This record gives sequence, structure tokens and C-alpha cells, in this order.
Amino acid sequence: MNPKEKLLWSIAFPGFGQLLNGKYLKGFLFILLEFIINVQSNFNQIIFFSFNGEINKAIEQTEYQWLMFYPCIYFFSMWDAYKDAGGDKEQYAYLPFVVPAFFVTIGLMYAERVRLFGVCLGTVWFPMLCAIPGVVVGLLLRKIFRNV
Repeated sequence: MNPKEKLLWSIAFPGFGQLLNGKYLKGFLFILLEFIINVQSNFNQIIFFSFNGEINKAIEQTEYQWLMFYPCIYFFSMWDAYKDAGGDKEQYAYLPFVVPAFFVTIGLMYAERVRLFGVCLGTVWFPMLCAIPGVVVGLLLRKIFRNV
């Protein structure tokens, strides 16, 4: 498997990329952390309500103290799987993973208040949207820093 395949498995579930890399302790640690944070933050319930258009119920169920850990664990797991598979050879290759973790975490903090076209997207959709500019900014920063 190439680094991109392992990255995609890590996107599917934190820890899977590490398992595929033969890093079993790290893989099981990421799976355990994902499970603990998922349960403690009510993340599956939040996702269920969000996908069914019940944004206010999703917001009510959100345990922010726990959910705010999720973006960092998620993006770090992706970067770690990619790096261990040999995909982190370029300078500043971590930036497209670090910056979206910040953007998604900040998006989560403001998710209740932000309205797009008058609609509150809540604690799943708005942070997910924040990942897009996070990846773009991370890629731009990587390009800028490599050319300095």
C-alpha cells in the first residue's frame, strides 16, 4: 500500500492507517482515543441529529470539553499514518494536516453562533466546512515556506 492509501484509511477511522503501517500500539491507542472521545462527546448522536437536520438537538447534545479534542486526534492520526508510510519526505509536509486541525477546532467553538445564509450549520457541518480552508491555507503555507 502506498502512503495515500494509508492516509485514506486513517481518514475513515483514526488508527487504521497505523495498523496498516504495522504500528500496532499507536494504532490501537488512536482507536481507543477515538472511541473515548466519541462516547464522551456524544459525537455519534450529534452526527445522527445533524444528518437528519436536527441541528438544535445536535448542539444540545454536544459535550464541547470532549469534542474539542477530536480534530487534533483526527488530523494527527492522518499525518502520522501518512508520515510512517513514507509520505512525509517533503519539507513542511505536516502543514496541510496541522492547519485544518486548528481551523476545525476554532470552527467547533463558533459553530453555534455562525450562520451561513441565515442557517446554523451546527457542531458537525460548520467544523467540517472549516477543514476546507484549513487544507488550502496549509498547502499555501507549505508552498510559501518551501520557497523562502
